[in-house]
Amino acid sequence: MTSTTRPTVEKSELRLPGVLTGAVIAVAAGLALSGLLRLLSTDTSDAFASWLESLPEDGWSRVLWLMSDITEPQFYASPVASVGLLVGALIAWLLQRRRARLAGQPIAYGSGLWPWMLTAASLSIVISNLAFGWMLESGWQPTFVPFVCVAPALVLVYGAGWRVVVTGAVLGSLTTPLAMLLIALVTAPLGLPVVVANTLSMAIGTAAVFLLARVLPWLRVPAATSAEPERLEDASPRPAPRSTLLGDAVWTVRRVLCDFTETQFWATEWASIGLLLGLTAQVALMSSLPAYGSDLIPQIIVAQTLTSAVGVLLWRHLYRNGGWAPTYVSLVSVAPATVLATGGALLPLLFGAIAGAVLCPLVARPISSRLPTDFHPFIGNVISMAVVTSIVVPIAVLLPR
Repeated sequence: MTSTTRPTVEKSELRLPGVLTGAVIAVAAGLALSGLLRLLSTDTSDAFASWLESLPEDGWSRVLWLMSDITEPQFYASPVASVGLLVGALIAWLLQRRRARLAGQPIAYGSGLWPWMLTAASLSIVISNLAFGWMLESGWQPTFVPFVCVAPALVLVYGAGWRVVVTGAVLGSLTTPLAMLLIALVTAPLGLPVVVANTLSMAIGTAAVFLLARVLPWLRVPAATSAEPERLEDASPRPAPRSTLLGDAVWTVRRVLCDFTETQFWATEWASIGLLLGLTAQVALMSSLPAYGSDLIPQIIVAQTLTSAVGVLLWRHLYRNGGWAPTYVSLVSVAPATVLATGGALLPLLFGAIAGAVLCPLVARPISSRLPTDFHPFIGNVISMAVVTSIVVPIAVLLPR
């Protein structure tokens, strides 16, 4: 098991009836959560715009902005959702260390590196906000980008240690100005969603850092994972159970749930539950704040759940025998970007969610499989986010609303 290993799956078989049942249950749960969020959405203020206006002068607003960077990759940009995500991740980490039955999918792929990944990613967005936060005076800026690319990926490949953490954090923060540049030169002139520039900056910046890492004398790819052996043993899956309708359905629901936090490289049910509970609390407190004040959180949840469920159903064969598939990719790119671009209209939502589920792995997997062994394979995933979003969203906006 190497530091770039994908999460293992405790299923030797995944049969269509069980996976289909689980996918239907997951989508139904998404619809139920969406309905609850609609009921809680009673705030009529323009909280997000007011928040942006207060950033240049108010220190507390800047702290909340930094916190929101943690969940902006999911298109939520919510400080309360970020707190929920962090609490859920901590629960997953503690349960995993205690080998508890309820630990769920091992956080950070069972590498034992989650504390180091969190430290590196957090330091990276702190640097990003300190160095480039002054540009928030002119409006929204992609200060969140470093949290989900260079820093945690470098830790997964090069292992634990402060040299890796600081290197990843400092170099990772440079993806923020790169994203700003791509927004100005690429997505804005072409009328493409901003997520295209953000994900391109993640791909370009991470590839550049991994190239540079080869000549940095204080970085060495370990012969094996840098996680302690006993932690890997603790996180390893139990023998694969016999495939049953109920078992496959439950696994599918859990896999969809894990997709909600795969972009942070955590991919665990507890972190996802914390994320969604925090988002629900945010909507109850101030529904006009998340998702950039669009009031489209309910539609985004539906699109995200649907695109993940369809992806798991379609690519289930890749998950067999401990395999993995990039079914989360559309959840944090194509599906929510389509909702924002089309105002949450039903037909574009369905098109974006399904097209993203089908196309994203087709683009991501060939790229990831051809990367050098000292490059984290997520680079292929973010390239697919940019490519497929650039194709699907312009088509979606032409559909009837």
